[in-house]
Amino acid sequence: MVTHVTCAIGDQGAGDRPAAWQRALSEAFVDLEVTVGPGRPWTAELTARRLGSLQIATEESGPGTVLRSARAVAADPRTHILVRRQLAGTALLLQDGRTAELLPGRTAFHDARRPFRIVFPERQRARILMVPRALLRLEERHLRTLTATVVDETAGGAAPLLLPLLDGLVDEVGRAGPARREQLARTAAEILATVALDQAGRQPEPALWERITASLTARLGEPGLTPRDIAGEHAISLRYLHLLFQRHGTTVGGWLRTRRLEAAREELARPGPVHPSIAAVAARWGFTSPSHFSRAFRDTYGMSPAQWRRAAAGNGRGPRPGPPTLSDGGRIERTARATMEHV
Repeated sequence: MVTHVTCAIGDQGAGDRPAAWQRALSEAFVDLEVTVGPGRPWTAELTARRLGSLQIATEESGPGTVLRSARAVAADPRTHILVRRQLAGTALLLQDGRTAELLPGRTAFHDARRPFRIVFPERQRARILMVPRALLRLEERHLRTLTATVVDETAGGAAPLLLPLLDGLVDEVGRAGPARREQLARTAAEILATVALDQAGRQPEPALWERITASLTARLGEPGLTPRDIAGEHAISLRYLHLLFQRHGTTVGGWLRTRRLEAAREELARPGPVHPSIAAVAARWGFTSPSHFSRAFRDTYGMSPAQWRRAAAGNGRGPRPGPPTLSDGGRIERTARATMEHV
């Protein structure tokens, strides 16, 4: 990717403009072939800037066609992923047997490793983000499902939340100083990766949710477990991890706290001739401070761990089945109080 390109096509003679525009686009992106539409004087403008692994470009042109041919793919080693966000006018993006109609506000991915065509029926303007394919962390088969599909910002998923944020970040890049600019570019690249993962459906969310929660259940006793550890283990971004838990009405920390308390509650109610200390139970389930554990337990169940143990021993039943959740904390607390009063 180039460091910086600025090009205005309009001063050249009419016959020279397509060739000049083709050179500018090929320098900024990948080798491309250009044809321009007939009619009134044809003009185009391009501004492209590289920021770390991300290139941000704004492109405006009259009617025409841009082609990434099989011959160009074979001759040009660049294999980046391009993300086109249409700002004005219309573009038709064709790749992998699909056609994405890009009206203003719509977004689609295309892959420089395979041929594609973009048709402009009218004058148009777009923002193009260009990233190394490795940044998206997608297998090739999933990348093929991503190309030339319109990112739907009206449905659920990451796009409605993240694409407006991406627009703001890219706008801010142009105003920020050099140090801040690099930081914003890294954040924008991470947002692109999250949207791509979501759009490609690399892993159906229910399966991903089950896999993550099963792994967390097995690691409840690790007090130093962090969201970053979890995201890394499952090869997803930290933003996407938080978004996934948000969709299920909770947070990573809240989910872990609730499940740890549930596991400790079950152990405290377990019958047997020898009972571990409350501090030992707390440590086994990831609480580093017995006092913090006792406060959290009381806040959730309406009684101390010692009171719960005595209540469970007295009625012989132990805790009610079913894991507590953040949304039913009130119900669980009332159940715990009722059990204590009954005893």
